[in-house]
Amino acid sequence: MVITILVADDHALLRQGIKNALELEPDFRVIGEAGDGEETIEKVKKLNPDVLLLDINMPRLNGLEVARRLGDSGHTKIVILTIHDDDSYIVEVIRSGASGYLLKDVEPRMLVQAIRCVHGGDSFIYPTLAKRLFNQMRGQEIRRAESLKIADLPSEERLTGREKEVLYYTCQGLSNLAIAQKLFLSEKTVKNHLTNIFRKINVTDRTQAVLYALKHKIVELPGD
Repeated sequence: MVITILVADDHALLRQGIKNALELEPDFRVIGEAGDGEETIEKVKKLNPDVLLLDINMPRLNGLEVARRLGDSGHTKIVILTIHDDDSYIVEVIRSGASGYLLKDVEPRMLVQAIRCVHGGDSFIYPTLAKRLFNQMRGQEIRRAESLKIADLPSEERLTGREKEVLYYTCQGLSNLAIAQKLFLSEKTVKNHLTNIFRKINVTDRTQAVLYALKHKIVELPGD
């Protein structure tokens, strides 16, 4: 099976070098070249290549906009070939619908590997960039998950074990001093726990806290 390729870059010498390197592969055929974004879109629609090698910095229309306009629903798979190794570009490339991201100083064998990979339906990102992106996204997901654990849980589930104990004795009608003696805490610490409880369940006083706790069954009193 022959894999047809379109090379889009505003430097003619670079396009020729890429074409020469790719045509060493017996199943690769470069069927066209383009020097700007508008021409790239026209030639993709006309030639319908299997793979488009696309630079980001091009006149008339940059590579990211070209990728967005072509979308990911067509036959042509897009591999960005650029000098930019900034993480933000990689994220934009993924959002644009491109399937690959390589730096221009890549070894020819890796470029060949990337073309075969995206043609087969997979994605390919320059290995060192992929590791950076993975670590960045993993950090974002961890932070997001931690945030969700705090923000998205029902109010009563945000209470600590100690806060639930304080709320339990509050529901029994004990004073702050009596609760402090029960839990071997200072009276000031009990007051601080109550302040946190009021904030977390969005109430303003002990009576509202007791009503909320009983209604939502945060605590169960003896005889309930």
